[in-house]
Amino acid sequence: MNTAIETDQLVKRYGAVTAVDAVSLRVARGEIYGFLGLNGAGKTTTIRALLGMIRPSSGTVSLFGAPIGPNGDGPWRRVGHL
Repeated sequence: MNTAIETDQLVKRYGAVTAVDAVSLRVARGEIYGFLGLNGAGKTTTIRALLGMIRPSSGTVSLFGAPIGPNGDGPWRRVGHL
């Protein structure tokens, strides 16, 4: 698979609250993904981590094989997101 976006064991905690727990996913180039879930399930937090808007507590996020850190806006010029 030609991977565009990948997370490996992505975790985000806010104090004692775990907002995202061990999310691993791979999105191939050209694929379209959506996040569905109940309120408070971690959808927005996951997307913010994918966009480099927040730093994960642990785990990794990469775009086209390059790690994404906070304010990692450069590589996202190649990806459409809403």
